[in-house]
Amino acid sequence: MKCQECDATLNIPDDASVGEIISCSDCGADFEIAKKNGSIVELKQAETVGEDWGE
Repeated sequence: MKCQECDATLNIPDDASVGEIISCSDCGADFEIAKKNGSIVELKQAETVGEDWGE
């Protein structure tokens, strides 16, 4: 698969599961595995959770 941000090749392990976060080694973008059917994997942009520091 290709990174949606920088078009670098993403290495997705065969044992990766839905919900797992994959990071691009080139640009550092994070993607979540949305669906997986055998070798077909669908990624979505991982949600970033900001700190609210109790506010």
